[in-house]
Amino acid sequence: MPADRSDERPLDRLAGCSDVHLAGGSVTAAVDAHGIVTGWSESAYQLLGYTPAEVIGTAVGTLLADALPPPARHAVAHGQGWQGLVTVCHHDGRILPLGIRAYPLLDAAGAVTLWYLAVLHTGLAPVRAPSSASHDRQACHDRQACDPREPREAGETPVDDRPLIDWAFMQAPIGLSLVDTEMRIRRLNTETTRMIGNTDTDLRGHRLMDALPHPAYQATWDHLRHVMATGRSARHESFSRAQGETRKRAWAVRTSPVRDPAGRIHGVFTAAIDISEQYWAQQRLTLLNEATTAIGSALEVDRTAQEFADITVPRFADQISVTLLDTVYRGSEPTPGPLSAPFPLRCIGYAATLPTGPTAPLGHTTTYPAGSPLAHALTTGRPAICPLPDPAFTTWIPTTWIPGTTAPHSVMIVPLRARGTTLGAAVLTRHHHPAPFTSDDLLLADELATHTAVCLDNARRYTRERTTALTLQHSLLPHDLPRPAAVDVASRYLPAGAQAGVGGDWYDVIPLSGARVALVVGDVVGHGIHAAATMGRLRTAVRTLADADPTPDELLTRLDDVITRLTTDRDPGSGDLGATCLYAVYDPTTGHATIASAGHPPPALVTPDGTVTYLDIPPGPPLGLGGLPFEATDHHLPDGSLLALYTDGLIESRDRDIDTGLDMLRHALSTPAPTLEATCDHILKTLLPDRPADDDIAVLLARTHTLTTGQVASWDLPSDPAVVAYARTHTTNQLTTWNLPDAIPTTTLVVSELVTNAIRHTTGPIHLRLIRDRGTLICEVSDTSNTAPHLRRARTLDENGRGLFLIAQLTHHWGTRYNRTGKTIWAEQLI
Repeated sequence: MPADRSDERPLDRLAGCSDVHLAGGSVTAAVDAHGIVTGWSESAYQLLGYTPAEVIGTAVGTLLADALPPPARHAVAHGQGWQGLVTVCHHDGRILPLGIRAYPLLDAAGAVTLWYLAVLHTGLAPVRAPSSASHDRQACHDRQACDPREPREAGETPVDDRPLIDWAFMQAPIGLSLVDTEMRIRRLNTETTRMIGNTDTDLRGHRLMDALPHPAYQATWDHLRHVMATGRSARHESFSRAQGETRKRAWAVRTSPVRDPAGRIHGVFTAAIDISEQYWAQQRLTLLNEATTAIGSALEVDRTAQEFADITVPRFADQISVTLLDTVYRGSEPTPGPLSAPFPLRCIGYAATLPTGPTAPLGHTTTYPAGSPLAHALTTGRPAICPLPDPAFTTWIPTTWIPGTTAPHSVMIVPLRARGTTLGAAVLTRHHHPAPFTSDDLLLADELATHTAVCLDNARRYTRERTTALTLQHSLLPHDLPRPAAVDVASRYLPAGAQAGVGGDWYDVIPLSGARVALVVGDVVGHGIHAAATMGRLRTAVRTLADADPTPDELLTRLDDVITRLTTDRDPGSGDLGATCLYAVYDPTTGHATIASAGHPPPALVTPDGTVTYLDIPPGPPLGLGGLPFEATDHHLPDGSLLALYTDGLIESRDRDIDTGLDMLRHALSTPAPTLEATCDHILKTLLPDRPADDDIAVLLARTHTLTTGQVASWDLPSDPAVVAYARTHTTNQLTTWNLPDAIPTTTLVVSELVTNAIRHTTGPIHLRLIRDRGTLICEVSDTSNTAPHLRRARTLDENGRGLFLIAQLTHHWGTRYNRTGKTIWAEQLI
C-alpha cells in the first residue's frame, strides 16, 4: 500500500518549530524569530503578488512601507500577540493597508520561535499610487528598518533554510522520529533507521505497530500512546540490540507532542540518545559493588571461589572455571615472583549457563604445560583475551567447556594475584553472549579477580591458622578417655564454625586414688591459637594439681593462681586470660560427688528414673580474677545416674538465650538412648540442628557405678605396735574371701609397712581399708598426721628407711592424699 504523504510537510515543520508552510483560503504567512519570512500562503501571493520563491528567506521589513506602530513593536519585544493596521508594499509598487493579527509560537523555555501572521482585512484602495513598480519596490526595500528585529546587511543573498533543516534532521547523531495522531510513521532520520534495521522510505506512512511488530517495541508503543493521550512529554530508557549489532545498547528516549499554533496535537516527536557507555559503566560499577559484598562472605577458599563464579555467570560470561595452584590449595605458601611451568591447577569454582557441569569436576587437578595460553597468563601475571580460533587452544580448551555444546567464540584468562603472588587463574568464556569480550570487559574481570584473589588469600591464611589451631587443640585433648570402674564415660568435642575460629574448650577424666575419679570441663575465653595453647596449659595444670588430690575448691583456687601467673608472663598487648571450669570428684564407695565451679554452667543430673535436674552449684568467679574464694558442694548420686558436663557453646547462641538452651538440653537428656555415645549424638542433634556452632562445644557424660559392700573392707585400728599382726591377719582373710591368694604376700607386706609407719609417726587412731576395683587392689592406711612421707634410699647399716622403697617396688602406684583430719597413704596393685 503506498504511503500517504499528503500532510507530511506541515507536520514536519511543526515538529521542527522553524519552518511552517501554511495553506488555505486565508492570507497567512510565517516569520521566524529573526524576522525572516519562512512561510507564504497561496492567498498571500494572490493579494500581494509575490511568489513564495521571491519572499521566503527575505526580511519581513522589506515588505513594509512604514515602520510598525509602537504597540506592535512592544508586542514583538515581549513575545506577545498583537492585532493592528500595517502598510505593505505590493509587488507592483502599490502601498496597501492591511489589518494583521500576529500569533507568537513559543518553545519550552518561553522564547519565540515563530510568528504566525494572518490578514484580517484589506483597504479598498492603495494609500498612494506608484510612480514605477521598481522604484517603490526599492523604496520599500530601503525602509527595511521598520523590521522589528535587526535588518539584513545590504547586498546579502536570501537563503532557504529548509534544505539545511532537512540535512540536520537526517544527519543528527541521535535517533529522531515523527508519528502522527494515527500512529503512522511520518519521518525517521538515519540513526533511527539504523537502529531498527530498515529505511525511512519503506516505513513512512505505515502504522507503527505494523512496521515494528516485534514485542520488544511494546514499550515504545505504550509511551507514544501515553504522550498522545496526556499531551505531556515523557522520558524513558530502553535497552535493546539493533539488527546487525552484537552488543545491546541503552537509549534515553524523550517523547514530546507536536502542536500547531492553536495548540492542537498533530503527532509525537521522539528523540533517542545513545547512553550505552554510561549504562555499561553503571553496570560495571553495580557488578563491582555486588562483588565486594558477595565475594568473601566466609573465610573458606572453596566457597569464595564459588561466589566469584556465581556472580560472574550469566551476567558477564556464559562459563567460568576458577582454579588454584594445587600447592597453594594444599596449604603451601605461594611462590613469590614469576612462576614457571608446568602448572598443576585445581578447579575449585565453576558456573555455567550450559546444560551440565564441567568436564573436569570440582576438585580435579589439571596440569598445563609451558606455551599454553593459561600458562602464559600465569607466567606474566597479566589478563588476556584469547582470539578464537587459535591452534594453541586445541590441546587444553576442551577441558573448559562441555562436549556437544557450542564452542566459545571468546575466551578471557585472568590471573588471581594477591600481595604480589599468583594464586591461580580464572577462565571465562562466552558461548551464547553475541558480543565478544572487550578491553572494558578485561578491566572489569581483572578488578573482580583482584578482589577475589585477596579474599582467597585471606581465606587461605585463615584456613592454615585454623588448621594449625585445630591440630594443636586435638593434640592437647584426650584421645582415649580412661575407663575407671567408677563411671562409664562418653564425650564429644565440636569446634566452632569457620567465622568464630578455634576456641579453648576442653574436658578430661582423671583417675584418683581410692577408686575415685575426677570429671573436668573448662572453657578458655577467646579463640585462635592462643586460646588453644592456653587450654593445653590449663589442662596440664589441672592434671598436675589433681595428683596432689586436693578438694575441688582448693584445686580451683590453685588453678586461679596459675592463670594469674600466665597473665603476668604474657605479652602486655595480648590482654588478660580468663576461663571457666567445673571440677567434680566422684567417690564410688560412697556414691557422692564433690563439685566446685568457677563461673561455669551447672551440670545436669539424670537419675535412674529419668528425672533431669540441674545441680545447685555455687557458680563462683571465673578463673583469672584472682583472690576470690570457691565453694565445693557434696551431692549424692544414685547408682546408675548420668552426670552431664558441658560448655556454654552447647546451650547459648546468637538466636537463643541460655534458659531456652537449658530446656532443650533437659529434653534431650530425658529421651532414653541405648548407649552414652547415642546420647551424645542426640544432644548435639537436638541443640545444633543443621548449623555450625557459634562457639566450641565440649560435652562429657558419666554414668556412675557404686561399689558394693563386698568390694570394700575396712578396719579401725588403735595406735599400738601389736596391731600390725592383727592387720595382716584381716588382710589375709579378706584376700582369701576375694579369691586373690597370689596377692596375699605383697599386700600383707604393704599393710605391715604402712600400719607400722602410721603407729610410729602418729598418736591417733588408724584406719585400714582394702578396695577391690576392676583389675585393681587398693590398700589405704589413714592417720591423723599431716606429715608427708618421703621415699629415700637407705644405707647398708640403716635400720629404717626401706618401707616406702619396698612399697614403690612391689606396687603399681602409690601416693598420699590429705583431708581435714589427716592424711591417707595408698598403694595400688594390678590383679
